[in-house]
Amino acid sequence: MSLETAPEVATVEVAPVDGPGDLRAFVALPFRLHRGSPWIPPLKLERYAFLTRKLNPYFKHGEAQYFLARRDGAVVGRITAQIDHAFNAYHAASWGMFGFLEFEDDQGVLPALLDAAAAWLAERGCERMVGPMDFSMNEECGVLIEGFDLEPMIKQPWHPPYYQRQCEAAGLTKAVDLYHWELHLADRDERMLPVLPRLAQRARERQGITIRRMSRRRLRREMDEFAKVYNAAWCRNWGFVPYGKEDLDELALTLQIVYDRNWFMIAEQEGRTVGMAITIPDVNQALKRMGGRLLPLGWWHLVSRQRFVDRMRIGFLGVLPEYEHTGAAAALYMEHFETAARTGLTHGEAGWILETNRSMNRGLEAMGGRIVKRCRVYERQLGVI
Repeated sequence: MSLETAPEVATVEVAPVDGPGDLRAFVALPFRLHRGSPWIPPLKLERYAFLTRKLNPYFKHGEAQYFLARRDGAVVGRITAQIDHAFNAYHAASWGMFGFLEFEDDQGVLPALLDAAAAWLAERGCERMVGPMDFSMNEECGVLIEGFDLEPMIKQPWHPPYYQRQCEAAGLTKAVDLYHWELHLADRDERMLPVLPRLAQRARERQGITIRRMSRRRLRREMDEFAKVYNAAWCRNWGFVPYGKEDLDELALTLQIVYDRNWFMIAEQEGRTVGMAITIPDVNQALKRMGGRLLPLGWWHLVSRQRFVDRMRIGFLGVLPEYEHTGAAAALYMEHFETAARTGLTHGEAGWILETNRSMNRGLEAMGGRIVKRCRVYERQLGVI
């Protein structure tokens, strides 16, 4: 009597992305993996540009390698390994990052991808691997661990539940969690703590805090003011890296696409910038209709988005440390409520917010917010080769 043997499972092979065909496969993978899910496809043309080294300012201070995993010739996963030299110089660290993580629910795929990324980073002297992040923490970052039924807003990740399970089974450990807070700005009387408008009024009357809107025509110069606040207010945050000139050039161009004068705010005291807030109408609602394509008619959804976009993402809100006592943050919070009442754009999310950022989390709770999504950044110690 013969015993039947189980069929052999083909080995997962991981190799660097090599040429345009591999890059197309790299960009295309999540379109297949997440079809029919809440995931919203990005514009493919934008993804190709973002991954092109000559077009992305990240590569002025960073380097990266892209990898594809295949089984029997079929693409089953992808990952990047990257080193941000500006980050390491600022923190006197030897970190490497990984990102653009996508993989099938197959126990052999993720470990092979992580090993390839870890080996590349270790060869270059990195002692720690952190991620996922799409090059930096200012882009999509973390693995979604809560809020799977909700659509992601612009520059938010979405993953199915098995990503967390596979990451932790592969030996990755938690580095930090990131919160996304839901806000309903129309319900100010029911949700908001009464102390908030009092603090905002005191900021105006006693501290001379005023709020003005950023100018689209001068947006690049406004980004220099933004950087002063960001680089001071966020400098103590986990994973922080300061904005440089090239980063601000690119940020100004990106924000031109989503600029809305109502929501780009500067807090000033006697003409000096003391705080800022950039809230972005959720372009993902247009991208959802475009299906990742600009042509033949995708562009129309983008240019006519004001007809149907009804939610927003508060991406940046901060105050210079020396002005935290002035109530400038409360003034910016209240300006959001007043702008929502005027524009009718009343629903949105704020984040990501580090779980360790007590002041920002308290502020969003005071606004009546609640955490609806959590993302986890992982880490792995590396043995330097």
